[in-house]
Order: sequence, then structure tokens, then C-alpha cells
Amino acid sequence: MFENHLINRRQTLAGAVSIGGTIGFSHLFASIATAANEVARNDQRHCVLLWMSGGPSQMDTFDMKPNHKNGGSFKEVATKVPGIRFSEHLPKLGAQSDRLAILQGMSTKEGDHERGTTVMRTGHMTGGPVKYPAIGCSLSKALQNPQSRLPGYVTIASGPFARASLSPGFLGPKYAATSVSVSGPPAANGFAELRVDHMQPHASVGPSRFADRLAIWQSMQESFLRTRSSPNVVAQDTVYRSAIDMLGSDAKDAFDLSGETDAVRESYGRGTFGQGCLMARRLIERGVPLVEVTLGDGLGWDTHANNFDQVKQLSAQLDAGWATLMTELSDRGLLEKTTILWAGEFGRTPVINSNGGRDHFPQAFSCVLAGGGVAGGQVYGSTGTDGMEVTDGKIDQQNLLATVCGALGVDPATENIAEGGRPVAIAEGAMIEQVLL
Repeated sequence: MFENHLINRRQTLAGAVSIGGTIGFSHLFASIATAANEVARNDQRHCVLLWMSGGPSQMDTFDMKPNHKNGGSFKEVATKVPGIRFSEHLPKLGAQSDRLAILQGMSTKEGDHERGTTVMRTGHMTGGPVKYPAIGCSLSKALQNPQSRLPGYVTIASGPFARASLSPGFLGPKYAATSVSVSGPPAANGFAELRVDHMQPHASVGPSRFADRLAIWQSMQESFLRTRSSPNVVAQDTVYRSAIDMLGSDAKDAFDLSGETDAVRESYGRGTFGQGCLMARRLIERGVPLVEVTLGDGLGWDTHANNFDQVKQLSAQLDAGWATLMTELSDRGLLEKTTILWAGEFGRTPVINSNGGRDHFPQAFSCVLAGGGVAGGQVYGSTGTDGMEVTDGKIDQQNLLATVCGALGVDPATENIAEGGRPVAIAEGAMIEQVLL
């Protein structure tokens, strides 16, 4: 599963010697480079993390209990796959349930928003001596095409707790996420506006002035690097130069949604999440390995009160954005190369509180995998009739992250070196083989 599909160096050199007398080496190497780039494009794998900020209710989405008092007011309906049933408010996802693997046995030990977010995104509890990277940073490092002018990891509307839970940790700033934020109120056409900060020079800085400033920066930077060449300084320099390179290319057009038709934009949903899913499709088309899109302004899924009205609205956004993303990726031949993970920091209590809400519940909740490398059309694990505990297929955050690695063809035991020379695996849990192709 984890073999690299590389051109054999010895065979390449032998071929060069044998035909070097009949064609120029420059033409040969150009052909090899073209072939290698084509192989890289064809083998490129991608991951989309759909992050549900606040902790989504498993009881009102993918693990309903309609015959119990904890079940609530939503109806459970059949999906495309016999025996798999979702909330009535997820009809488009239900029509694509053959692409989804529902993991109903998730269980962690952290019910605080900030710590729970860090646990799910890094696999580790907070507070230790090691600064663990977010899984997006580790996976983008493993998957990134070094020739790409676009960043390896993009987060869209990342919400609270991003500073700690999305940190590249000991990997350094080279593998930090590029953030796309919401650009004020919706545009005149009603669609949410998204932007990458500092993508364009200030209006008062024309091309000539920008070039002069860039020349001064390069001179100062080169002088600085001659006397200070620590890994962090070099990594920061790499990040700046990559950003400058992107600004001077058409790669930045991936972030511009204005080229999409209104019909396409409407199909994803007008809000931040829908437009973020559309941007994710554009980024994946252009080779970005890791994109994260957040649903839930602030802590939108934190439904301590009025749970059902809120979840109904959130489900409508989720259903349109996620389902359309899978459809468009499939139409472009990219879904089989793109693994999708739906997750939040924890689930919600099966018991409905006095305010008609559900509270924090890390003991038993759901996550969902879809797309590339995932054996869809199944439910793995289960909870009891009241939803209070996992009764089969119990897994934790390390199992989940290891399984994502497996779906992407990345060995979860791949080690990166932390501070002090300590080797740290991307994920330390056992993969859930049953949900992998």
C-alpha cells in the first residue's frame, strides 16, 4: 500500500547511456522530466477535512435513535444503501451513502472545546513537552508536490482554536497552513466572500514600486541568511519565497471563485461552508494535497440550547456543500484520489437538556470517511439503543488518523523528527482495515 511509484534510477541511467548517441541528452532529460511530472500528477493524492466546529450531534445526523426518548424530533430516513439510515435533513448525502463509511464508535477522553480540537487534529493531548503538528501539516508534508506553486495545506474559515490545533509544531513554519478567511458580508450576488490575506499588494503600491521593495527585501534577506542559517530561519525564508512565487503566477487564481457560474456556486450553497467546498474543489484540481473547510461560525455545532433548529440549518449547509463536492470531484475523476474526513472535536449528549439542547459528549460519537481509499456503503461500530456508550468497534483519535493515512496511501508509522532528535510517527494507532480499500 505504501510503496512509492518512482522511476527506477538505474534503469533511467542505463537508458540514457544506450540512446545518448542518437539523441541529445537535453531532449532526453526533458522527456524524463515531463514523464515524471505526469506520473506525479496521476498519482497525486488529496485529503479534505470537513471540520464541524463546536462538536456535531451524532444523534441528529448519522447515528439516530428514533425509537428512544433520546432520539429527538428528527426523522430517520433510508439512504441509497439498504440498512443505512441518516437524518431526514441529509438527503443528498443519503443519495451518496455508497461513498461513505460511517464510524459510529468514536470515543475520546476530552470534552473541552480547545483541548478536544487539538486531540482530534493532532492525535495527542495538550500540555506535553512535544509540540505535535496538526495532521494536516504532517499529511501535506508527505503528499506535497515540491514543484507546486500553491501551498500544501489550506484552511478555509478555520474558526476558533486554530492557533494551537493547526500548528505545524516541530515540523516548522514551512509546513504551516495557509489561511483563507471570510471577507466581510456576502457580496451583492449573495455568495459568501472568501479571501487569502495579503494576496494582492496594497492599492498604493504599483508594479514598479512593488519590484523595488522586493529587490530590497531579497538583498537584506540574502545578507541575513549568510550569517544565520538555522533550520527555522531557512524554513521561514522558504515560506516567504514560495508566497512571492505564487503571487507572481496564475496559481493564485485557484482562490478566485468569480470564474465559476452562479449555478455551480448555488449548488454548493451560498454560505461560507458551501463556497469553501467549491474552493476546495478548485484547489484539489490544481494539486493542493490538503484542504480543510470549517462549518459552524465560531462554535456553530455547540448546541447547548435549541439544538434541533440549529442542526437543521447546519445540516442543510453540510448536505449541499459536501454532496456537491463529491459529485464534482467524481465528474473530474478526482474523487478516487481524494479522501474526505468529516469530524468535530466530540459529539453531543444523547440526553436532551432542559433547554432543548445537547451538551458535550466525547464518550461515543461519529466521524465519517469518504472518497479515495475508503470502502463506502458501510457502518463501522455501533452505540447502544440509548446512544450512551460504544457497544462495538470502539476507536479513538489515533485509530482515526491512522486510517486516514491508510486511505491516502501514507504509512502512519512514517516518522518525523521532533525537538531533541526524537522520532515521532504521523499516527500511532491501528488502522481500521475494514473501511479501507
